[in-house]
Amino acid sequence: MRVLALVAGPLVWFAALLVRHLGVETAGFTAAERARFDAEPFAAPEQLAAYARQPELVTAGYAMFALASILLCATVIVFAREIGGRLAMVGAALFVASLFSRLQRSGIDLTAFELVDRLGVEQATAFVMESYVDLSYGLWRVPVTASAGSIVGAVLLAIAGWRALGVVPSLLLLSFGWVFQGVLKEATLAAVLRAGVAAVVLFGWWAASGGDPVRRREVAWARWKIWGT
Repeated sequence: MRVLALVAGPLVWFAALLVRHLGVETAGFTAAERARFDAEPFAAPEQLAAYARQPELVTAGYAMFALASILLCATVIVFAREIGGRLAMVGAALFVASLFSRLQRSGIDLTAFELVDRLGVEQATAFVMESYVDLSYGLWRVPVTASAGSIVGAVLLAIAGWRALGVVPSLLLLSFGWVFQGVLKEATLAAVLRAGVAAVVLFGWWAASGGDPVRRREVAWARWKIWGT
């Protein structure tokens, strides 16, 4: 169960980001359409247009993203427990809160896609963009505040596990936490690599290595002292 908890979430997370990226890249937009989308302040119009052209693929990406947000709760909690310490648990709590925020945004994304089906892409896009601020920051700003836990939580986890993790895994952890938050956001190729691949490599390595924080601290601290002499 431990390995499943550590590996399942990151794998689905990577797949979700990749499918969301492909949903836009394979939508067949013309150069003029891409230029128009690039000029937009938000990615929502492009995401809705991609859904209108291939709803199955775009829906799959967003559905997998919601599933990954659930599975990653177990991943982060197990990881934090094995790191050990109060700081790690606080970091995990903040990160899990950001995953709850992603689920709330998934409901808004689905509603926007339903509007495309009912009203057409032009009217749906007009409505979403007119209401975008309220959709993103509404509900007393609770979801958008919780979303900050993705970055803050990753930083706290990296600090708590510095000796156990080392430099490269700590950087992978920060990269995993530093990914887009919000409504109808674009999964760029950089996000796929920075957040998706980083999560698979980091948590896959931790699962395979046994995740013994005591042994890792002792080994890392010994190396630190050797390098310092």
